[in-house]
Amino acid sequence: QVQLVESGGGLVQAGGSLRVSCAASGRTFSSYAMGWFRQTPGKEREFVASITWGGGSTYYADSVKGRFTISRDNAKNTVFLQMNSLKPEDTAIYYCARAKLGRVGRLPLEYDYWGQGTQVTVSS
Repeated sequence: QVQLVESGGGLVQAGGSLRVSCAASGRTFSSYAMGWFRQTPGKEREFVASITWGGGSTYYADSVKGRFTISRDNAKNTVFLQMNSLKPEDTAIYYCARAKLGRVGRLPLEYDYWGQGTQVTVSS
């Protein structure tokens, strides 16, 4: 069973930065792409970023491109999301997820394991 545990969320002022992390259990972390999604009350879960198993390719939602950076450390079974120039509209619960084998998409259905989420709040 794979467990994903996010950390690093919190409250930050607009224009500030925050880094969230996701630690994964299991020995096969490096075989799978990973993604970050976010969700606000009453809205569907939204794709933020994803990264291939080796970290060679990354993908971003247009709304965060140029501000957020996804990375991973396979030796530590951890994936990161560095968020800069944060805006109030970035406020959400951020979830990390493991992609299904061979996938690295933007749809939640392409991911099979999810963390519990970490709250990010950006004040204006």
